[in-house]
Amino acid sequence: MNMKTLILCALAASQIAAVPAAARAERSRDQNAAAEARRSGKIKSLREIEDRVIPRMMGARYLGPEFDAQTATYRLKFMRGGAVLWLDVDGRTGAVIGRSGE
Repeated sequence: MNMKTLILCALAASQIAAVPAAARAERSRDQNAAAEARRSGKIKSLREIEDRVIPRMMGARYLGPEFDAQTATYRLKFMRGGAVLWLDVDGRTGAVIGRSGE
């Protein structure tokens, strides 16, 4: 293996390793923003949102949430059959405001 190939491989490996770290950092910021908004009473807790939405998704397996601090919305991810479904939920009211994937 020549030096150029070795350097390119090392660079590619470092970029691959950086992606999960960046995703973890973003997820941590989202979690912190959600916790702060919930403590200040601006949004409902994830538990309240899940208790309201999950029972309505009969036949779907719940995969987990995401939170968007800029819009104060939760995105809940489900799997039904072979399809992935997303429900967007207003964090202030708990109302489903969007649905995709069906």
